[in-house]
Amino acid sequence: MSTLKSLAKQLESGEVTSRKLVEQSLSKIEETKKLNAFITVLGERALARADEADKRRAEGKSIGALDGVPVAIKDNLCLTGTRTTAGSQMLSKFEAPYTATAVEKLEATGAVVVGKTNMDEFAMGSSNETSFFGPVENPLEGTRIPGGSSGGSAVAVASDVVAAALGSDTGGSIRQPAACCGVVGLKPTYGRVSRYGLIAYASSLDQIGPFGHTVEDCATLLEVICGQDIHDNTTSARPTENFAAKLDAGIAGKTIGVPKEYFAAGLDAECKAAIEACLSKLEKEGAKLKEVSLPNIGHAVSSYYIIATAEASSNLSRFDGVRYSYRSADAHNLFDLYAKSRSEGFGKEVQRRILLGSYVLSSGFYDAYYVQAQKVRRLITDDFNKAFESCDVIASPTMPGLPLLRGVGETDPMAMYLSDIYTVSLNLAGLPGITLPCGMAGGMPVGLQLIGKPFAETDLLSAAAAVEAISK
Repeated sequence: MSTLKSLAKQLESGEVTSRKLVEQSLSKIEETKKLNAFITVLGERALARADEADKRRAEGKSIGALDGVPVAIKDNLCLTGTRTTAGSQMLSKFEAPYTATAVEKLEATGAVVVGKTNMDEFAMGSSNETSFFGPVENPLEGTRIPGGSSGGSAVAVASDVVAAALGSDTGGSIRQPAACCGVVGLKPTYGRVSRYGLIAYASSLDQIGPFGHTVEDCATLLEVICGQDIHDNTTSARPTENFAAKLDAGIAGKTIGVPKEYFAAGLDAECKAAIEACLSKLEKEGAKLKEVSLPNIGHAVSSYYIIATAEASSNLSRFDGVRYSYRSADAHNLFDLYAKSRSEGFGKEVQRRILLGSYVLSSGFYDAYYVQAQKVRRLITDDFNKAFESCDVIASPTMPGLPLLRGVGETDPMAMYLSDIYTVSLNLAGLPGITLPCGMAGGMPVGLQLIGKPFAETDLLSAAAAVEAISK
């Protein structure tokens, strides 16, 4: 297992060159091709950038610890001159004319993007089975899903193709695949990282974040990609922090909130036992466990899917076959062009969500569904605010059970939607969350989710590092 820290040390000492690391990464992509983690491999571009990094190091002009380290990015993040598909036929031939701010910042440190990872189409799915380019396979257990929508990024890290990767999280799309694949995944506070250059699913919920093998790697990447951006007026003006500053602080004296609603019926018994065992260890390390209540959390999934699909129906209206997207070859008039291009270009899950979003925004149902969902969103946010009055972080499961078996999401979409039951509330409230392995159940890793106060990523990462230390 390679970490960003270990690779940076090897490069700094001269033990290895960036070209060698990139060649190894490209070789691993080929070796693990059956996992289908990548949509586009950027071999020539990556090797050229690796050579530039090696030249800088040779001249003593390295631009940072990550200079020359291979990374991957989800294929809904734009990168100038590269194919950016969002996992959809609709954008299968789209070449990005600009670079996402988060990716630009990552490349500014010298990090080398080796490829664009596979994902659920337009980030709509929790299984990574809705991609136009085929499903991604879980490297730990091929019969189970790798999680979605950022499954390709999670698999790229879990299979050690790269030490770290970027994904996006709308309702759990970083945390859920991280849990399925046994890696660390961080969803920052809404507004912490610019969304400029991220192909939108639901604009008030989307947030870019990192995957890594360790909490420290996620802290390192977050420090690189966060900050205010003139291209995204939802980004916070808060200054960039040293998110790794308190990783050794420990958990003693901290209060961990344990929501009673998250440990009730519906949580797999083995997963619950693994999480409770981890919390018990934290208590022995000096943490205080306190039961808290989130009384409106039972409405999170329904309110999330109303808001998310409503925003999706609006965001995806731009893909009409007229401009840069897929165009049906069988269109004979303007109506045909719109209808056939969208019905052929979008997959079933995307069409399902567009239809639902259009329905809840229609004049007859806007007040009954969309407005009510926004009111529930406010109540859920208030529940978290009240809980945080008596605790420093909140602990919960990441998923209700083991990763679903492949194919279940297609035959039973509701099972797929409910797999995000513990994660969607953070997107509704705009809170930071991190998941990391805390034990095993049924031969698969169990993810523990830690939830932080708004813009308190430093403290959240400190608590996560304490979990990591006792889980080794």
